[in-house]
Amino acid sequence: MAFHNAGWFAYLRYDKEKDRPQITRELMGRVWQFARPYRTKVIGLLITILLITAISRISPLLFRDLIDNAIPNGDRTRLNWLALGMIGIPLVNGIIGIWQRNFSSQIGEGVIFDLRRALYVHMQRMSLRFFTQTRTGELMSRLNNDVVGAQRAISDTLVAIISNLVSLVVTLGIMLALEWRLTLLGVAILPLFVLPARRIGRILRDLRRKSMEHNAEMNAAMNETLNVSGALLVKLFGRERWEYGRFSENAAGVRDIGIRSAVIGRWFFMMLSVVSAVGTAVVFWVGGLLVLSPDFDFTIGSIVAFGAYLTQLYGPLMALTNAPVEFATSMVSFERVFEVLDIPVEIKERPDAKPLPPVKGRIQFENVSFDYAALADERQGGLAEVARFTWGGSAAHLKRGKVKEGGENGETAVTETPKWALRHLDLEIEPGQLVALVGPSGAGKTTTTYMLPRLYDPTEGRILIDGRDIREVTLKSLAHNIGMVTQETYLFYDTIRANLLYANSQAGEADMIAAAQAANIHEFIASLPDGYDTVVGERGYRLSGGERQRIAIARVVLKNPRILVLDEATSSLDSLSEALIQEALQRVMAGRTSLVIAHRLSTILAADLILVMANGHLLERGDHQSLLAQGGLYADLHETQFAAG
Repeated sequence: MAFHNAGWFAYLRYDKEKDRPQITRELMGRVWQFARPYRTKVIGLLITILLITAISRISPLLFRDLIDNAIPNGDRTRLNWLALGMIGIPLVNGIIGIWQRNFSSQIGEGVIFDLRRALYVHMQRMSLRFFTQTRTGELMSRLNNDVVGAQRAISDTLVAIISNLVSLVVTLGIMLALEWRLTLLGVAILPLFVLPARRIGRILRDLRRKSMEHNAEMNAAMNETLNVSGALLVKLFGRERWEYGRFSENAAGVRDIGIRSAVIGRWFFMMLSVVSAVGTAVVFWVGGLLVLSPDFDFTIGSIVAFGAYLTQLYGPLMALTNAPVEFATSMVSFERVFEVLDIPVEIKERPDAKPLPPVKGRIQFENVSFDYAALADERQGGLAEVARFTWGGSAAHLKRGKVKEGGENGETAVTETPKWALRHLDLEIEPGQLVALVGPSGAGKTTTTYMLPRLYDPTEGRILIDGRDIREVTLKSLAHNIGMVTQETYLFYDTIRANLLYANSQAGEADMIAAAQAANIHEFIASLPDGYDTVVGERGYRLSGGERQRIAIARVVLKNPRILVLDEATSSLDSLSEALIQEALQRVMAGRTSLVIAHRLSTILAADLILVMANGHLLERGDHQSLLAQGGLYADLHETQFAAG
C-alpha cells in the first residue's frame, strides 16, 4: 500500500521566489465547508456590518450641520436634535455590535467545535503505526493552537476584512459627494500604505508559522516529560537540567518571536500613522485654502466632516492594504489543520462492510506478508514529526533498500526491496485452540497478533475468521469479537470501576465482580478503602504491575470475546503476581480461541499448537514433544530460554 501526498498542499500554493501563500479556490472552498452550517449566521453578521457602517457614517454629517447651520443660526431645536443624534448613534451601534459579536462568536466557536471533532475523529481512525511514530504533543498543538488560529481566521480576520471593505466603499462614496478633488488627494498617498504593508505583512506571516512550530515543539516536550513514564525516566537518569534547558530553548523561541512580532507590528503601525497624519495635514491644508477662497463653496463644517471621514477612510485603508497577506497568514492555521486531516487512513473500513456475527473462533492466515516500511516515501517531509511515518522518518531504518537521489523529475527512489517484518505466513487455528507463538525478539510475533484485530493490515495475503476476510467486516464488530491483553497495560486516570466498564458499559455490578474474581483481582480491590471506586492514577501507576495486568485481564473477561490475543509478559513480576496471572489466564482462555505470545514454559506445554518464528518467517510448528524431537530452533529456545521456566 502506497500513499501519495502530492495533493496535500494543493490548497495553498506558494510563490517560490517570494515564499508568499496565494489563496486558491480549492482552499476557500474547503474552508467554506466548515462555515457552511453557519451560513444563516453569516448572513446575519453581514447585515450587522452593513448597519453599523451606515450608521457610523452619519456622525460627521451631524458635525457639519452643527457647525454650518445650528450654531450660526442660533437654532436651539436643531442643536438639541443633533446632540441627541450624537448620543443615539453610538448607542444604536453598540446594540447592533452586540448582535454582531454574538453572530461572529457563534460562527467562530462553532468552527472550533467542528474542526476539533473532525481532527479527533480522523486521529482515532489512524492506524497503530501512526501513534507509534508520532509525538502526542505535536498532535495536541494541532488540535488546540492551530484550531483556535483557524477560528480566528473566520471570526476575526474575515469579519475585519469585510467590515473594512464595506466601510471603505461607503466612506469613499460620501467623500466623493462632498468634494471629489480633496478625496483624490487623500487617496493619492495609497502607495505609501501598500509598500510597507506588504513587506512587513510577509515578515509577520513567516514569524506566525515559526511561532506555531516552536509552540508545537514546546507542547511535545511538555507532553513527553510531564507524564508518569517520562518523569520517571528523567529522574532515573538525572536529566532534569537537560530537559529544563530543552524546554527553555523552545520557550525562548516562542518568547523571542513574540517580541519580534510585537516590535515589527509597532514599527509598521507607527509608519502608517505618520503617513496618515501627512495625508490628513495635506487635505486640511488644501481644504482650508478652499474655505478661504471665494471661488469655492466649501464651508468650515464640510472640512470638519471631511476630516472625520478621512480618519474613517485611512483606518480601513491601512487594514485592507495588508489584507491579502494577513488573510493568507491566518490561513496558515487552516493549512496545518488540513495537513492532519489529509493524512491517509491506513486501516479503512469498506463501504459495504458487514458486521461480523458471533464467531466460533476459526482463524486462517493465508500467505500473509507485512512490511513496516511499505508507506515510506522520502520525497516530502509534509507534517515533519506528525506524519513522519508516511515518508520514512523514524521508520527509515526498517528499509533495506538504498535511496537513490536524482530520479525522474528529481524524485527520490528506493532501488531495492524493503525488509519484510512478516513473510508468507500460512497457518490455521481451530475454534477453542490455544496457539503459542515463540521465537527470538524481532521474529514477527507481535506483528502477527496485531494484524488479527486490524491494528495493522497485511501488505500481502489475507486473514479470515470463520471463513470471512476481516477486511470485509466492520471494525466495531471485529473489535467486539477479539480481546487483547498487551504486555504494557494501560489504565485511564479514573476509577477501577470505570476502567473495567470501558470494555462493556452495559455490564452490571455482578458481572464486573465476576470478571474481577476470574482475574484474581477482586479480593485486592475489595480491600481498598474505596473499593471499585479507587482512582488508579496516571496510567494506573498507583497500582503495581501485577495488579494493573490483572485488571486488564478482568477488563477482557468483562468484554467476553470469543478470540483472545495475549502477550503473556510476566517476567518482570514477583512470583505471587505471576502465579495469580497464570491461573487467571488459564481460566480466561478456557473455551476460547487464544493466540498467545508465550514467555513461560507452562503456557507452551498447555498449547495445542506451537508456532516457532524467526526473521518474519514461520519456521516450525507442532506440539512441544514433536518440536523438541526436530532439534531445530525450538529445541535451542527451549534449552536457553524456556527450560528454566
